[in-house]
Amino acid sequence: MDWFTAHEYWWSRLVFQRALAGVYLVAFLVAALQFRALLGERGMLPIPRFVDRVPFRRAPSLFHLHYSDRFFAACAWAGCAVSVALLAGLDSRLPLWAAMVLWLVPWALYLSIVNVGQTWYAFGWESLLLEVGFLAVFLGNDEVAPPVVVLFLLRWILFRVEFGAGLIKMRGDACWRKLTCLYYHHETQPMPGPLSWFFHHLPKPVHRAEVAANHVTQLVVPVLLFTPQPIATAAASLMILTQLWLVVSGNFSWLNWITIVLALSALRLPGGRTSAPGTPLWYEIVVLAVAALLLFLSYRPVVNMVSRRQVMNRSFDPLHLVNTYGAFGSVSRVRYEVVVEGTLDDAPREDSDWREYEFKGKPGDPRYWPRQFAPYHLRLDWLMWFAALSPAYAGDWFGGLVERLLENDRDTLRLLRRSPFPPDRPPRFVRARLFRYRYTTWQELRETGACWERTYVREFMPPTRLAGTVLRP
Repeated sequence: MDWFTAHEYWWSRLVFQRALAGVYLVAFLVAALQFRALLGERGMLPIPRFVDRVPFRRAPSLFHLHYSDRFFAACAWAGCAVSVALLAGLDSRLPLWAAMVLWLVPWALYLSIVNVGQTWYAFGWESLLLEVGFLAVFLGNDEVAPPVVVLFLLRWILFRVEFGAGLIKMRGDACWRKLTCLYYHHETQPMPGPLSWFFHHLPKPVHRAEVAANHVTQLVVPVLLFTPQPIATAAASLMILTQLWLVVSGNFSWLNWITIVLALSALRLPGGRTSAPGTPLWYEIVVLAVAALLLFLSYRPVVNMVSRRQVMNRSFDPLHLVNTYGAFGSVSRVRYEVVVEGTLDDAPREDSDWREYEFKGKPGDPRYWPRQFAPYHLRLDWLMWFAALSPAYAGDWFGGLVERLLENDRDTLRLLRRSPFPPDRPPRFVRARLFRYRYTTWQELRETGACWERTYVREFMPPTRLAGTVLRP
């Protein structure tokens, strides 16, 4: 069937596949390096406890069959290895069916991780990676030209990501309609980057222009993805530029990068093959069947997208095949941070020697300038931002964090930039306090060298010690 394939997208598919493999690699590295403290047998939200109460049908995962920290590590590092193989182009050297199986492996492994990841994996970009990764299984390799229907479905995902985000903004916070949200966003976003301070201090007319341009990119440009070339390429290119602007203005894990990867699939790049061997009938049948299934599953995300009660970042099936997306439907006007401190004193007093734990990404020491971590995802730092918004967001894991800090747990301390206590002498008490943070002005930055100014608000958690600890006389 001549209509089934699009020869002009050979290079687009190649670039898309290698870029997606790179995102997979980052995702599996994050899982391998952080899981013990977050989800391990002695983690804050242990996977064994989760699989005991949640059945397989609700959260399909290899870890329902067996769990140990070694097995999780093996799965995560296997995901890294397969991602490297795909990044190197191994799928192009295999028969078509074997290449599809190879692309299916990281999807199945990451699905297993996400479905037991609980709060730590409750982010929209997890489902987005799984939805895109599933489609990549059916995009083919050098034996066949890219299937038109799969390329269309990739654009369909990109449309829902951008258009859904645009709708949630217009229906949500009034500052999006007034073009004023960026007066606050760069200061209050979950994890600022090294340039966020400078973005915040741009003139207000520039901020208003940024918001207006964002509305055009998310509410108008996505429609152009389904127009003939070269208009579709121009629309995808504009989306890529917008996402790169977001990359340099903050740390949003791989959300911007996976969106860029999707946009790459819509570009028509020059060159590539003009002919290919005939497409196998079995492949055509499989692709068309999968496409029909995904279009059928799109019903609920579309209903949600057009609903006045639109919700962000929700999966409607346990395999995360078709999901709904969105970000920053509301924007905080004030930034709060939870500052965690410990002391070696036997009796915790206000004048005790309280020492502050420093996190890698979230603001702490006012003089510590933010670093660029994205696309790497600091899961604990992100959840600390939610904890500062409301203690309810931290109810199931914050106590576990404090307990592990009181034990000087090695895996937990590896998630931090600095612990104020030596490995052989853990704190006797740990407390948490809530502070209001704001960016310093240009003059304050020159005078103090600090990018933040913070003010004590209230106690977040009183001084706490391990149960059964005997205090020294």
